[in-house]
Amino acid sequence: MSDVTHAVAHLAEHVPGVPVMLLASMAALAVTAGFRTRWTRRHGHAPPTDDTGSRPPSAPAAGSGAGAGAGAGAGIGNDTAATTASDGRADDGGEGVDSALWRMRTTVRDTPGSLAALCAALAERRVDILSLQTHPLAEGTVDEFLLRAPGELTATELVEVVSAAGGADTWTERADAHDLVDAPTRVLALAARTAQDAAELPLALRQLLGRCTIRSLPAAAGGRPGGEVPPEGSLEDTVLRLRAPEGGVITVERPYLPFTPAEFARARALVELDARLGPRLPRGRDVLTLAEGSDVTVRRADTRDVPAAKAMHERCSARTLGMRYHGPVGDADRYLNHLLSPRFGRTLAAQTASGRIVGLGHLLWDGDETEVALLVEDAWQHRGIGGELLGRLVAMAAETDCASVYAVTQASNTGMVAAMRGLGLPLDYQIEEGTLVITARLDSASRAAARLPQGQRIGRD
Repeated sequence: MSDVTHAVAHLAEHVPGVPVMLLASMAALAVTAGFRTRWTRRHGHAPPTDDTGSRPPSAPAAGSGAGAGAGAGAGIGNDTAATTASDGRADDGGEGVDSALWRMRTTVRDTPGSLAALCAALAERRVDILSLQTHPLAEGTVDEFLLRAPGELTATELVEVVSAAGGADTWTERADAHDLVDAPTRVLALAARTAQDAAELPLALRQLLGRCTIRSLPAAAGGRPGGEVPPEGSLEDTVLRLRAPEGGVITVERPYLPFTPAEFARARALVELDARLGPRLPRGRDVLTLAEGSDVTVRRADTRDVPAAKAMHERCSARTLGMRYHGPVGDADRYLNHLLSPRFGRTLAAQTASGRIVGLGHLLWDGDETEVALLVEDAWQHRGIGGELLGRLVAMAAETDCASVYAVTQASNTGMVAAMRGLGLPLDYQIEEGTLVITARLDSASRAAARLPQGQRIGRD
């Protein structure tokens, strides 16, 4: 809890008016996280299906009486789990060959003895229950387990044991050491991160809800805030919608497993916290000395920097703007509110000693993918600014467990190609009608060999 405590103390000291709102919102998050839970340890992030032996919900067991489907685990989207074979068996991934960690959800009847029967069946197969959380529904209860099972027990066999004991709509997925963090600590940590940086909200929601696709839709011109979404949001099986603080809609989709009301309440509390705190950015910054000796400061930027970004556009040539925006140069200013909004990603600005912005780098959340984009003012090109911005953006993407980043540019943009090659990451190239898409892979081995910034991280106080 030390990181959480430090973050809360820092906010209380430096941000007037935050403590009461922040502590109240954190309390709401902690209450929803602990609602009807019994924990010894807590689950964390859900790795990709093909890494974990994940199974979709099973068919309802005969006579189970369960009426509602199981919800999904509150995990992080792209963590790497212990390696498993295709049948769900564990190798030596931290638990050893004799045991394996599993996350499991199943629906049981909300009657005395139903859960006890399920636990007894698991005990007969030497399956240890490390933690248990219950999600009450209109009919039945979704029970979420973190299990340590014998290494020889497969996913199929685990589901069969649960189904025979009365469980229905059973879903399993391999777990790892991240899953042992307790729920209140993890939820408070997400709240603290969101409180420090508005750009953290989409990432915090992904880590709260597991592998899911999050999209932020701006408010329709002249339309009502949030469109048809009610103020309290809406939950529809595998899709939840929430009013964004700036008036748009945040949509979260998780096709492989329905959301539960408890997960919806947690997500809503996190969005409400973000709305109460308003615009905010970490104050961290780096001062870079360029090859010719001049200094440039690299810092985070947001929509408050739109006027300075427009002024930089005016100093850029038509060729530079065309290379960046791939469309009519006169439309360039229209993109800035979107690009600089923390709701859609993170932006780094390169700023001179006089306060003039001479370069912008964007890390944009694009559904399940992540885009990087650069613009450097003509007079400041070929000095290494673009490479510095790009390296920091890709390091940010790696910290959030993105599997890859991509850049869309023109085939003639040798500067962007050189900057991507300078990362030292494996690259894939696709070109069609003059448009070039360069994708950099961010797997663990590639990151270890890459030339990403290892010093100060912009955006961390």
